[in-house]
Amino acid sequence: MTQIKVVTDSTADLTQQEIEEYGIRIVPLSIHIDGEIYTDRVNLGPEEFLEKMAKAESLPKSSQPSSGTFAEIYDELGSDGSDILSIHMTGGMSGTVKSAEAAAEMTTAPVTVVDSRYISHGLAFQVIEAAKMAQQGKSMVEITASLEDIRMKTMLYVVVDKLDNLVKGGRIGKGKGIIGSLLNIKPIASLQDGVYTPIGKARSHKQVAAQLFASFKEDTAGKLVKGIGISHANGLAMAEPLKRLIEESGFTDIRFSFTSPVVSTHTGAGAIGFMYYTD
Repeated sequence: MTQIKVVTDSTADLTQQEIEEYGIRIVPLSIHIDGEIYTDRVNLGPEEFLEKMAKAESLPKSSQPSSGTFAEIYDELGSDGSDILSIHMTGGMSGTVKSAEAAAEMTTAPVTVVDSRYISHGLAFQVIEAAKMAQQGKSMVEITASLEDIRMKTMLYVVVDKLDNLVKGGRIGKGKGIIGSLLNIKPIASLQDGVYTPIGKARSHKQVAAQLFASFKEDTAGKLVKGIGISHANGLAMAEPLKRLIEESGFTDIRFSFTSPVVSTHTGAGAIGFMYYTD
């Protein structure tokens, strides 16, 4: 039976224990801050990144791993005849998937590349399921079909605390940003099919938690919730109240973590991501 090895990138917000337990290979993205280049979670952690971003002269930028880097990893992992399943952050925010696809054409190893259409725990849901199924000896066809099902049944919300990075990154106009900041508006957006779509707004951290929880309860009524994740960029003022509401409703197994610098670059400090998937 051919072994399947799972590869993902550093935006998946996996724990070191998960990486080791499921034998997942992480390919890190790079972060550029005022002329210096850092490797995500290798020589730059999420909290340190926020400190550097606050002092940076210009908005930091992230860059995907090169196709050459992916090809070297694929060659290494496939040297024993294994198949490779490479699952990555949404192509709507990064060229990582395209780099992986280019590398799949360069290597002699059999590689299947999947665009998760998500980030953070939304990506992790698919990566961990794939790794579990690979350990159970499932085929590539079975695994990719399961990932498609998870993708269709995943919901991801993003809430920023301040609009500065969205303005700097060109996601909203400067005029709207100034008005929004004056009114203390916190935009709530969904990330569906890799597309960032504003769906609401709140004026306090408490309102954000209440709105997200209400959407969660409505959307999951009568369904089996298979995974919940909350990630934040020093956004505990929104993340912790939301976590409490979910726990009080009976869900205690919540993935909770500091998110990748790659995501924080887009959202700015104080932001949160809330994601879940159902049966």
